[in-house]
Amino acid sequence: MITESQQTALKRAAARRAVDEVQDGMVVGLGSGSTAELALEALAERVACGLRISGVPTSERTRALAQKLGVPLADPDDWPRIDVTIDGADQVARGSLDLIKGLGGALLREKIVAAASRRMVVVVDESKIVDRLGGATPLPVEIVAFGCHRTLERLEAMGLGPRLRLAAGRPFVSDGGNLIADCAMASPLDVALLGRKLSATVGVVETGLFLGLASMVVVGRTTGIEVMKR
Repeated sequence: MITESQQTALKRAAARRAVDEVQDGMVVGLGSGSTAELALEALAERVACGLRISGVPTSERTRALAQKLGVPLADPDDWPRIDVTIDGADQVARGSLDLIKGLGGALLREKIVAAASRRMVVVVDESKIVDRLGGATPLPVEIVAFGCHRTLERLEAMGLGPRLRLAAGRPFVSDGGNLIADCAMASPLDVALLGRKLSATVGVVETGLFLGLASMVVVGRTTGIEVMKR
Protein backbone atom coordinates (compact mmCIF):
# COMPACT_ATOMS: atom_id res chain seq x y z
CA MET A 1 0.00 0.00 0.00
CA ILE A 2 1.35 3.41 -0.97
CA THR A 3 1.72 6.18 1.58
CA GLU A 4 -0.18 9.47 1.49
CA SER A 5 2.94 11.32 0.39
CA GLN A 6 3.49 8.82 -2.43
CA GLN A 7 -0.13 9.22 -3.50
CA THR A 8 0.29 13.00 -3.59
CA ALA A 9 3.41 12.57 -5.71
CA LEU A 10 1.46 10.41 -8.18
CA LYS A 11 -1.29 13.01 -8.42
CA ARG A 12 1.25 15.81 -8.86
CA ALA A 13 2.92 13.96 -11.74
CA ALA A 14 -0.45 13.33 -13.37
CA ALA A 15 -1.44 16.98 -12.86
CA ARG A 16 1.70 18.16 -14.64
CA ARG A 17 0.93 15.88 -17.57
CA ALA A 18 -2.65 17.17 -17.74
CA VAL A 19 -1.48 20.79 -17.78
CA ASP A 20 0.56 19.96 -20.90
CA GLU A 21 -2.82 19.99 -22.71
CA VAL A 22 -3.13 23.75 -22.13
CA GLN A 23 -1.95 25.97 -24.98
CA ASP A 24 -1.31 29.68 -25.24
CA GLY A 25 -4.46 31.80 -25.50
CA MET A 26 -6.83 29.20 -24.05
CA VAL A 27 -9.69 29.74 -21.61
CA VAL A 28 -9.21 27.06 -18.97
CA GLY A 29 -11.74 25.66 -16.49
CA LEU A 30 -10.06 25.41 -13.09
CA GLY A 31 -11.35 22.49 -11.05
CA SER A 32 -11.79 22.20 -7.30
CA GLY A 33 -10.29 19.88 -4.71
CA SER A 34 -6.81 18.83 -3.67
CA THR A 35 -5.87 17.20 -7.00
CA ALA A 36 -7.18 20.12 -9.06
CA GLU A 37 -5.14 22.45 -6.87
CA LEU A 38 -1.98 20.53 -7.83
CA ALA A 39 -2.89 21.14 -11.48
CA LEU A 40 -3.50 24.82 -10.74
CA GLU A 41 -0.06 25.09 -9.15
CA ALA A 42 1.52 23.50 -12.23
CA LEU A 43 -0.47 25.83 -14.47
CA ALA A 44 0.67 28.84 -12.44
CA GLU A 45 4.29 27.84 -13.06
CA ARG A 46 3.67 27.93 -16.80
CA VAL A 47 1.88 31.28 -16.50
CA ALA A 48 4.91 32.65 -14.67
CA CYS A 49 7.01 31.53 -17.63
CA GLY A 50 4.83 33.42 -20.11
CA LEU A 51 1.82 31.22 -20.87
CA ARG A 52 -1.23 33.42 -21.59
CA ILE A 53 -4.54 31.99 -20.44
CA SER A 54 -7.79 33.00 -18.76
CA GLY A 55 -9.09 30.76 -16.00
CA VAL A 56 -12.69 30.01 -15.02
CA PRO A 57 -12.72 28.81 -11.38
CA THR A 58 -15.29 26.25 -10.22
CA SER A 59 -15.32 27.31 -6.56
CA GLU A 60 -14.51 30.29 -4.38
CA ARG A 61 -11.56 28.36 -2.93
CA THR A 62 -10.16 27.79 -6.42
CA ARG A 63 -10.72 31.46 -7.26
CA ALA A 64 -8.76 32.56 -4.19
CA LEU A 65 -5.89 30.17 -4.93
CA ALA A 66 -5.72 31.24 -8.59
CA GLN A 67 -5.53 34.88 -7.56
CA LYS A 68 -2.82 34.07 -5.01
CA LEU A 69 -0.80 32.19 -7.63
CA GLY A 70 -1.18 34.91 -10.25
CA VAL A 71 -3.37 32.99 -12.71
CA PRO A 72 -5.53 35.45 -14.72
CA LEU A 73 -9.27 34.88 -14.44
CA ALA A 74 -12.02 35.42 -16.98
CA ASP A 75 -15.11 37.45 -16.16
CA PRO A 76 -17.44 34.82 -14.66
CA ASP A 77 -20.40 36.22 -16.61
CA ASP A 78 -18.62 36.51 -19.94
CA TRP A 79 -16.87 33.30 -20.98
CA PRO A 80 -15.99 33.63 -24.68
CA ARG A 81 -15.43 29.85 -24.67
CA ILE A 82 -13.83 27.26 -22.43
CA ASP A 83 -11.25 25.29 -24.34
CA VAL A 84 -10.35 22.76 -21.68
CA THR A 85 -11.23 22.09 -18.05
CA ILE A 86 -8.78 20.33 -15.76
CA ASP A 87 -10.31 18.77 -12.67
CA GLY A 88 -10.05 15.81 -10.32
CA ALA A 89 -12.60 13.07 -9.63
CA ASP A 90 -13.64 10.84 -6.77
CA GLN A 91 -14.17 7.84 -9.05
CA VAL A 92 -13.56 7.08 -12.73
CA ALA A 93 -15.26 4.15 -14.44
CA ARG A 94 -12.81 2.25 -16.59
CA GLY A 95 -13.80 2.31 -20.28
CA SER A 96 -16.64 4.84 -20.21
CA LEU A 97 -14.67 7.44 -18.18
CA ASP A 98 -17.90 8.31 -16.36
CA LEU A 99 -17.21 10.04 -13.06
CA ILE A 100 -18.41 10.62 -9.54
CA LYS A 101 -17.45 14.07 -8.34
CA GLY A 102 -18.51 16.38 -5.54
CA LEU A 103 -16.98 15.08 -2.34
CA GLY A 104 -15.43 18.53 -2.08
CA GLY A 105 -18.87 20.13 -2.38
CA ALA A 106 -18.37 22.09 -5.63
CA LEU A 107 -20.20 19.73 -7.98
CA LEU A 108 -22.74 22.23 -9.37
CA ARG A 109 -20.19 24.78 -10.53
CA GLU A 110 -17.84 21.99 -11.65
CA LYS A 111 -20.54 20.52 -13.88
CA ILE A 112 -21.56 23.91 -15.30
CA VAL A 113 -17.96 24.58 -16.32
CA ALA A 114 -17.35 21.03 -17.58
CA ALA A 115 -20.50 21.09 -19.71
CA ALA A 116 -19.41 24.40 -21.25
CA SER A 117 -15.96 23.04 -22.14
CA ARG A 118 -14.76 21.62 -25.42
CA ARG A 119 -12.68 19.09 -23.48
CA MET A 120 -12.53 17.88 -19.88
CA VAL A 121 -9.22 16.45 -18.68
CA VAL A 122 -9.42 14.59 -15.38
CA VAL A 123 -6.48 13.99 -13.04
CA VAL A 124 -6.50 11.07 -10.59
CA ASP A 125 -4.23 8.55 -8.93
CA GLU A 126 -4.75 4.86 -9.64
CA SER A 127 -6.93 4.30 -6.55
CA LYS A 128 -9.78 6.24 -8.20
CA ILE A 129 -10.16 3.88 -11.17
CA VAL A 130 -13.05 1.40 -10.75
CA ASP A 131 -14.98 -1.09 -12.85
CA ARG A 132 -18.30 0.54 -11.89
CA LEU A 133 -19.26 3.69 -10.06
CA GLY A 134 -20.45 3.61 -6.47
CA GLY A 135 -19.60 1.05 -3.83
CA ALA A 136 -17.62 2.64 -1.01
CA THR A 137 -17.72 6.08 -2.66
CA PRO A 138 -20.97 8.00 -1.99
CA LEU A 139 -22.78 9.93 -4.70
CA PRO A 140 -23.12 13.61 -3.75
CA VAL A 141 -26.46 15.16 -4.65
CA GLU A 142 -26.90 18.92 -4.28
CA ILE A 143 -30.33 19.84 -2.94
CA VAL A 144 -32.25 23.02 -2.15
CA ALA A 145 -32.19 23.95 1.54
CA PHE A 146 -35.91 24.82 1.57
CA GLY A 147 -37.88 21.66 2.28
CA CYS A 148 -34.68 19.60 2.37
CA HIS A 149 -36.18 16.90 4.60
CA ARG A 150 -38.89 16.23 2.02
CA THR A 151 -36.21 15.94 -0.65
CA LEU A 152 -34.23 13.55 1.55
CA GLU A 153 -37.39 11.45 1.91
CA ARG A 154 -37.69 11.27 -1.89
CA LEU A 155 -34.07 10.12 -2.16
CA GLU A 156 -34.67 7.57 0.61
CA ALA A 157 -37.65 6.21 -1.34
CA MET A 158 -35.30 5.67 -4.29
CA GLY A 159 -33.17 3.40 -2.09
CA LEU A 160 -30.24 5.79 -1.93
CA GLY A 161 -29.92 6.09 1.85
CA PRO A 162 -29.11 9.83 1.76
CA ARG A 163 -27.12 11.45 4.56
CA LEU A 164 -27.09 15.21 4.89
CA ARG A 165 -23.47 16.36 4.80
CA LEU A 166 -22.32 18.23 7.89
CA ALA A 167 -19.45 20.62 8.57
CA ALA A 168 -18.54 21.42 12.17
CA GLY A 169 -21.83 19.90 13.27
CA ARG A 170 -23.98 22.03 10.96
CA PRO A 171 -25.28 21.34 7.44
CA PHE A 172 -22.59 21.91 4.83
CA VAL A 173 -23.52 24.78 2.50
CA SER A 174 -22.17 24.87 -1.05
CA ASP A 175 -20.94 27.99 -2.83
CA GLY A 176 -24.37 28.11 -4.44
CA GLY A 177 -26.12 28.17 -1.06
CA ASN A 178 -27.39 24.61 -1.33
CA LEU A 179 -27.00 21.48 0.81
CA ILE A 180 -25.37 18.16 -0.08
CA ALA A 181 -26.93 14.73 0.42
CA ASP A 182 -24.37 11.91 0.19
CA CYS A 183 -26.13 8.89 -1.28
CA ALA A 184 -25.28 5.19 -1.40
CA MET A 185 -24.80 3.31 -4.67
CA ALA A 186 -24.14 -0.08 -3.13
CA SER A 187 -25.66 -2.32 -5.80
CA PRO A 188 -25.06 -2.29 -9.58
CA LEU A 189 -27.16 0.49 -11.06
CA ASP A 190 -27.90 1.93 -14.48
CA VAL A 191 -26.15 5.24 -13.82
CA ALA A 192 -27.72 6.99 -16.81
CA LEU A 193 -31.20 6.03 -15.60
CA LEU A 194 -30.33 7.05 -12.04
CA GLY A 195 -29.08 10.40 -13.28
CA ARG A 196 -32.35 11.04 -15.13
CA LYS A 197 -34.43 10.06 -12.09
CA LEU A 198 -32.45 12.33 -9.80
CA SER A 199 -32.66 15.25 -12.23
CA ALA A 200 -36.46 14.84 -12.27
CA THR A 201 -36.69 14.79 -8.47
CA VAL A 202 -38.19 17.93 -6.95
CA GLY A 203 -35.64 19.67 -4.73
CA VAL A 204 -32.58 18.21 -6.46
CA VAL A 205 -30.33 20.85 -8.01
CA GLU A 206 -27.57 18.66 -9.48
CA THR A 207 -25.85 15.32 -9.01
CA GLY A 208 -22.23 14.18 -8.81
CA LEU A 209 -22.71 11.88 -11.80
CA PHE A 210 -20.55 13.32 -14.59
CA LEU A 211 -21.54 11.11 -17.51
CA GLY A 212 -19.99 11.52 -20.94
CA LEU A 213 -18.12 14.69 -19.97
CA ALA A 214 -14.53 13.52 -19.52
CA SER A 215 -12.62 13.21 -22.77
CA MET A 216 -9.29 12.27 -21.18
CA VAL A 217 -8.17 10.91 -17.82
CA VAL A 218 -4.56 11.17 -16.69
CA VAL A 219 -3.78 8.52 -14.09
CA GLY A 220 -0.81 8.66 -11.75
CA ARG A 221 0.37 5.07 -11.23
CA THR A 222 3.35 3.66 -9.38
CA THR A 223 4.49 2.35 -12.76
CA GLY A 224 4.17 5.75 -14.46
CA ILE A 225 1.57 7.98 -16.08
CA GLU A 226 -1.34 6.41 -17.96
CA VAL A 227 -3.54 8.42 -20.32
CA MET A 228 -7.04 7.10 -20.89
CA LYS A 229 -9.24 8.52 -23.65
CA ARG A 230 -12.92 8.11 -24.42
